[in-house]
Amino acid sequence: MRTPYAPANPRRVLCVFPRYAPSFGTFQHSYPLFGRRVRAFMPPQGLLVIANYLPPSWEIRFIDESAGPARDADFRWADAVLASGMHIQRAQINDIIRRAHAWGKPVVLGGPSVSGCPEYYPDADMLHLGELGDATDRIVEYLDTHRGRPSRQLRFETRERLPLGDFPPPAYHLIGIREYFIASIQFSSGCPYTCEFCDIPALYGRNPRLKTPAQVLAELEQIAAGGATSVYFVDDNFIGNQKATVDLLGHLIAWQVERRYPLRFACEATLNIAKNERILAMMREAGFITVFCGIETPEPHALHFMSKDQNLRMPLLEAVRRINAHGMEVVSGIIVGLDTDGPDTADHIIAFIRASQIPVLTINILYALPKTPLWRRLEAEGRLLPDGEQESNIVFKLPYETVLATWRKCITVAYEPDALYDRFAYNVAQTFSNRLPYPTSPQRASWRNVLMGFGMLGRVIWRIGIRGDYRRTFWRLAWPALRAGRIEPLLHVAVVSHHLIQFTRDCLRGIGESSFYAPAAPAAPAQSSTRAAG
Repeated sequence: MRTPYAPANPRRVLCVFPRYAPSFGTFQHSYPLFGRRVRAFMPPQGLLVIANYLPPSWEIRFIDESAGPARDADFRWADAVLASGMHIQRAQINDIIRRAHAWGKPVVLGGPSVSGCPEYYPDADMLHLGELGDATDRIVEYLDTHRGRPSRQLRFETRERLPLGDFPPPAYHLIGIREYFIASIQFSSGCPYTCEFCDIPALYGRNPRLKTPAQVLAELEQIAAGGATSVYFVDDNFIGNQKATVDLLGHLIAWQVERRYPLRFACEATLNIAKNERILAMMREAGFITVFCGIETPEPHALHFMSKDQNLRMPLLEAVRRINAHGMEVVSGIIVGLDTDGPDTADHIIAFIRASQIPVLTINILYALPKTPLWRRLEAEGRLLPDGEQESNIVFKLPYETVLATWRKCITVAYEPDALYDRFAYNVAQTFSNRLPYPTSPQRASWRNVLMGFGMLGRVIWRIGIRGDYRRTFWRLAWPALRAGRIEPLLHVAVVSHHLIQFTRDCLRGIGESSFYAPAAPAAPAQSSTRAAG
């Protein structure tokens, strides 16, 4: 649905999503392997939903700065600028505010960062605190009845959230879905668990709110029509409401079967998903091939200390194997710098990586997100640092250099090319082989996709197989795959591995982020582009 407010005046609204800092999970080193097509990681769901909630009579322009910066012409065109983002994008958000103000344009700022910490953004003109709801309607009314910047900062806080079942679909028509590494969709919001370091329950609640299966299927139709082949469910926890998940999966299976499986799915879920064989079987049948699980640490006492006991409901390796047995590759989050870490923690993490055969791990140094239980505990203990003093905002129990050394050791061993390719080879043989023999979808087998695939293969062979410094490692996996005609798994391994190897090297040279959640260094001023506004 759209806002119920009926504006009297035309407005031009520029929606700008800030650039992401590079990380293990954004895959920017792999974009050139797609040619000129892929320019950003994943469509920003929240701001796209807001864009489609605005009055239909208003002109909307949407820019994701991960794909390219907003230009002077864009700011000149707008009557108002809307922005959103997370804490890690704080510097980029403030840069958007600065650029908008240079043209005298008012900025409305919403999203998780400002909702959690409005004090971070004293220069924004209007703050949208909370989720889509009555505050959004009041902002629409204000923009309709006022022009220019207000004399002081205004705050609009949501008192009545719009049910997810009433959310409009994201404004996919404002973006090129094929410009993204992977498409995104949301089914639920919130998570029932209260992990110490996580801000999801405080922001979105512990009782997951849900879209209807009909909404999800309608959005998938748009995503598939836009040319996407893979979709990530960005839910805080895909199994936060397991009964609702089962219901959705039934609809997804029917939709995929009817269309001959045009899409492959990924999601984020707590590791206790491994205990629900029914859900795993249905996910396999629905076309899920990847599950991100926040394993965090292989040390049981550390999981208990961080209130992540749901990871202890079955042995970690058994849980990973059970997910793999249903054809789904596990991607894992790992945290170093916990209070429970000791001198052997790096060795324990490395042993777990080798035993689990998980190829992709986002290994980060612990950062205390504001207003989380971790933040409050460390604040009471006097163990919080201002951002920018080091790679995290925490006074660790271990010496700081020891924590950094642990992180460096873990990423070095995890992403050494031979080790990474060996883990992927295991998954190709032991996990990918458990997937359904999906039928050939006319959409996936379109000439456009076939030509794109051959182009990717050529670039992979040239950049990695011929010019790459780990080409011998690549060919040990590539020759058997090429002989067997397994082009799609080969491209997946090569594309993902390339980023992980290159980003690790960046980190070891001191130019990569050690914590995905720490605010990035201030961005250089975005440069204007001479291409025509679109």
